[in-house]
Amino acid sequence: MPRDIPVGNGTMYVSFDKDYLLRELNFPHVGEENHTRGEPFRFGVWVDGKFRWLPDGWQIKRDYLDHSLVTNVELTNPSLELQILSNDIVDFHENIYLRKMVVENRADIEKEVKIFFAHDFHIYGTEIGDTAAHRPEVGGILHYKGERHFLINAFANNKYGVDAFATGNKETGNFKGTWLDAEDGILSGNPIAQGSVDSVIAIHLNIKAKEKETFYYWISAGKNWLEVKALEDKIRKRGPESFLHRTKDYWNLWVHKEKLNYALLPPKVATIYKKSLLLCRTQINNCGSIIAACDSDVILFNRDTYSYMWPRDGALTANALDLAGYAITNTFYNFCVKIIENEGFFLHKYTPSGSLASSWHPWEKEHKPQLPIQEDETALVIWALWIHFKKFNDVEFIKPLYRCLIKKAADFMMNYRNPETGLPLPSYDLWEERQGVITFTVATVYGGLLAAANFAEAFGEKDLAESYRDGAAQMRRGMDQYLWLAEENRFARMINFNKDGSIEVDKTIDASVYAIFAFGAYPATDEKVASTMNQVYDKLWCRMDGGGIARYENDPYYRQADNVPGNPWFVTTLWLAQYYIAIATTVDELKKGMELIEWVADHALPSGVLAEQVNPFTHEPLSVSPLTWSHATFITTVQQYLDKHTHVDLCPTCGHAIHLKMLEE
Repeated sequence: MPRDIPVGNGTMYVSFDKDYLLRELNFPHVGEENHTRGEPFRFGVWVDGKFRWLPDGWQIKRDYLDHSLVTNVELTNPSLELQILSNDIVDFHENIYLRKMVVENRADIEKEVKIFFAHDFHIYGTEIGDTAAHRPEVGGILHYKGERHFLINAFANNKYGVDAFATGNKETGNFKGTWLDAEDGILSGNPIAQGSVDSVIAIHLNIKAKEKETFYYWISAGKNWLEVKALEDKIRKRGPESFLHRTKDYWNLWVHKEKLNYALLPPKVATIYKKSLLLCRTQINNCGSIIAACDSDVILFNRDTYSYMWPRDGALTANALDLAGYAITNTFYNFCVKIIENEGFFLHKYTPSGSLASSWHPWEKEHKPQLPIQEDETALVIWALWIHFKKFNDVEFIKPLYRCLIKKAADFMMNYRNPETGLPLPSYDLWEERQGVITFTVATVYGGLLAAANFAEAFGEKDLAESYRDGAAQMRRGMDQYLWLAEENRFARMINFNKDGSIEVDKTIDASVYAIFAFGAYPATDEKVASTMNQVYDKLWCRMDGGGIARYENDPYYRQADNVPGNPWFVTTLWLAQYYIAIATTVDELKKGMELIEWVADHALPSGVLAEQVNPFTHEPLSVSPLTWSHATFITTVQQYLDKHTHVDLCPTCGHAIHLKMLEE
């Protein structure tokens, strides 16, 4: 089930499913230590003897307040004659998840209403050895294990503390969970439980006919009791409403840091652009790692998650935020310094805190050692870093990165080549499915070497710069000679050189070949690029009601039917938009790229969240949601559109736009 309306501050992260049930709670790193293990924190309402858990009988609308990481959720239950308006935040500075709820009695008589919150913690990702205890000195419930403490409390009826509570066992023997204790409207008051435990709290309200009552609920996170108690004291001193207001104001200020000409964008595109900035920020740890996605349900598919940092996804997201003017990416590049191998490459993926993550790339092949890498991940970090430097000109920041990151990675890219062809040695592809000399990888290494050459020249090492440029030039010649398919008039997806001297060619049409122009190997106007991209559209456009570009021909991942090339992905559709934008020479031609940007906006969830891919028939999200890469690519594509739109020649007579100046690759 896709996740929706995430909120976070780079240390604490919370997200919900389509039923508005809290399903992810990360602390102290986004994507690491999911203290729910994906299990739902249930929410229920008892009214005059009737009880309803979400989503039973509830109409649910999920969104954000404009320009902020504050949710705006509307819950309506006609049978209970209630409407609840809810706002969720993670405070922008403190590790406090807080919810404000306004409960409206739509009946003509006064109602007794009891609101129940059930907490199914799996601290450190497991239910073993947890404790749930009522703490009478604050009137709330504490869940803890080791150095992870979570204090749950509320403010209602002008007082702090919960009105009723229960703790108990779950998932053991006949104990299904303490949440069942809520269904009669009365909680047992059991003050403590250990092992596999959960808890429920209740807020009691008496709401007059046609009137509303407001209350607040929160979870504070810390390493010990003193930390969560200090956060509780801050809430009581300042009042819970102040945390909501200041967080709303902070994100409004943050998202409007750069002044864009939004008049050039359709309103729905401008809205998704701003939401993409904010959603990308929720996936960035304060230590610098950028997480691909936080969605535990994907575990059911492959017994692992997307809650890692891939250097590729991180670099492309950092690049998007750099283009948008957000130097928060400094932390990402500093993080990369810490994780790069001494030999100058990045491994498959990393945990949010920087440890080596799980992998399926072997260290040997046919009983011989090999590097288990996707070389594009190394190249893209250097490519993105050069764009960062051009954007911000932060010499003092770049200086300590030059030798330990830039030169180290560039020297690896120079050495990890076939001396006869000039092409990179085989590595795994960006889809993590095959190994060889991949067009996407070659194009990114080309871009990475040119970026390194620019850095070397900037730091006065002209001979080294020339060496890197020569390496890139050899790579470009290798692309012409080995990767270009003259008969098909397009680039191959991949080749492999066999021991007998023959070349094995993978002719599958793959959207990732957009890299041939995206990273500077060829101008977008090159005939080879045009023919390749036209065939990408012809073969990979999903000619159903929905449209969109699949990854490659007959993509099996989450495949829905055999009569489509695969499921449409947001990133691949936006790659085609980037091509149309790059070749546009008039304002009218630029519209072709905008149509695809609008397609993406039209297929977002109502909250603005973009998944990895969508069902080609129902348009429902598939795989993880939100996917950071999708939102980053949306930001990049909109930035390219706006940048191209500003390079307009005007008619000297009437002042109307007549031509778009081509930008340097």
